[in-house]
Amino acid sequence: MNTLFTLRSLTAAALLAAGFFFTPRMAQAHCDTMDGPVVQAAKVALEKKDVTPVLKWVKPEGEAEVRAAFDKTLAVRVKGADAKELADQFFFETLVRVHRAGEGEPFMGIKPAGTAIEPAVRAADEALEHGSVDKLVKEVTDEAAAGIRKRFAEASEKRKHADQNVEAGREYIEAYVSYIHYVERMSEAAKSAAHGHFSEAETHAGHHEYQVAGGRPSFRK
Repeated sequence: MNTLFTLRSLTAAALLAAGFFFTPRMAQAHCDTMDGPVVQAAKVALEKKDVTPVLKWVKPEGEAEVRAAFDKTLAVRVKGADAKELADQFFFETLVRVHRAGEGEPFMGIKPAGTAIEPAVRAADEALEHGSVDKLVKEVTDEAAAGIRKRFAEASEKRKHADQNVEAGREYIEAYVSYIHYVERMSEAAKSAAHGHFSEAETHAGHHEYQVAGGRPSFRK
């Protein structure tokens, strides 16, 4: 079978098997973009021909699949420029899919380079790069404070007229619910562990659960 045809078919099969054409919720992250840290680690691993840099991005149960995909990618990428491009993309998609499964999130394909990233997420990465969290804390708290103040002002103003008539009362209740729910979400987010690759409980206990996305693409040379 033609190598390029096989690679194209397998890439398409991998996307279909991983649920590429479905639209469930997505975690607010950038690990599924070409600019993201997972793909960047994959590029380093392929250039060095050493899978080690990417293993930290997957849970133990996903390591075997990533290692197998890595070995097969190395074997195919030497067959020419087109084969290299398709083989690399296959590995990127496999790695990101397994990583996303470890987060309990579906794989929806890899977003292209230049995809917009939430400012807070970018600031979180920059904080680690620069070794200071001050800018990140300010950005996140300023945004949360602005959201609370906006909803408070709307609810407070409508409260003044809530008893004038039923319509005014309903407008107040709508603003009140928006205000209360926003504050509730902010409070819950601040008190709870972030949903991510490893939860705080898992990290402390040294126990990891791994969810496998449906379908495992085969890769033939």
